[in-house]
Amino acid sequence: MNGEAPKLGIVLTGGGARAAYQVGFLRCMAKNAPELRFPIVTGVSAGAINAVFLAAHNGDLPEAAEELTQLWTSLSTEKVFNIDIWCLARTALRWGFGLLSGGHGSGSQMRGLLDTAPLRAILEAALEDDQGRIPGIQTNIDSGRLESVAVTTLKYSTGQTVTWTQGREIDSWVRPQRLGVRTEIQAEHVMASSALPILFPAQELGGSWYGDGGVRFLTPLAPAIHLGANRLLAISTRYERNLEEASQPAVEGYPPPAQIVGALLNAVFLDSLDQDAQRLERVNKLLADRPRHNLNPIELLILRPSADLGRLAAEFESKLPRAFRFVTRGLGTRRTSSPDFLSLLMFQTDYLRRLIDIGEADAEAQLPAIMELMKP
Repeated sequence: MNGEAPKLGIVLTGGGARAAYQVGFLRCMAKNAPELRFPIVTGVSAGAINAVFLAAHNGDLPEAAEELTQLWTSLSTEKVFNIDIWCLARTALRWGFGLLSGGHGSGSQMRGLLDTAPLRAILEAALEDDQGRIPGIQTNIDSGRLESVAVTTLKYSTGQTVTWTQGREIDSWVRPQRLGVRTEIQAEHVMASSALPILFPAQELGGSWYGDGGVRFLTPLAPAIHLGANRLLAISTRYERNLEEASQPAVEGYPPPAQIVGALLNAVFLDSLDQDAQRLERVNKLLADRPRHNLNPIELLILRPSADLGRLAAEFESKLPRAFRFVTRGLGTRRTSSPDFLSLLMFQTDYLRRLIDIGEADAEAQLPAIMELMKP
């Protein structure tokens, strides 16, 4: 480390309901390193929920992990988005009218297919005070328990990735397609970061509209590095298939919409972490061969699911609310053996509990490497 003090950053990626897997990791660390604190916390998409909750919690890690577990296991599909059959029908009619009217009339105000007002209410109750602020973040910053937290969004009007940061002694950054903006993070930033395109409505921040930060976010490790982290622990929700598994088709014949959308969402939200990790590894090797006085290697450890969370979701589809199950099956989720699209929206309590258990077991299996990364 060339004398540079180690500074740990945790990177929480997206994946919709699959972000419950990250809670399992926190539960493992709460048991094995209860005094642990993450000075730099970054999150994107559904990972932003966990990141902000972790950054705002004023208790120790076991307390934070337990309360986050309670939050996720109390969720259900209807507590995340409105699945009333008449609401779905009105939305479908509104979109249909918009397509047929050429963008004129009320159809021009088409927004998300699903109403996420229930999720907003849960986040506001869990994070904000009566003034709509998240006081826990600044309290932790002032006490030195937290240095900075970052939430990443996509600005739809420009296509730029905007990372909202809160902390002490941090600088903004400007790149052609990436911006770092200092702000006081609120629940609306979390809602924007996790607003899945088309499915969830965009959120307005400062007069502009923002959506899921995982879209075209090619450098998910960058925010933590910008904020000063030189040791990174990234929690992915993407199962890494071996060659034999990857060569097995998940569907026969023409792919249904669910298969196509699932492949697209994986490419948009989850593949970028692996690519960014490869770039970081090449830079580290270059620095090892040709040291620079102002640049140091950055250690990285990625924790991945040991099970295919998309394939696992198929086991729980029959328990979804009837109206929503009717829609998902209409998109062809039963025609594919690995419905990744379904797993993003599987806010089913028993599925979420299963993901937490898998995350905890995977962290236990990787505990020696995790503890080595955190060693002073």
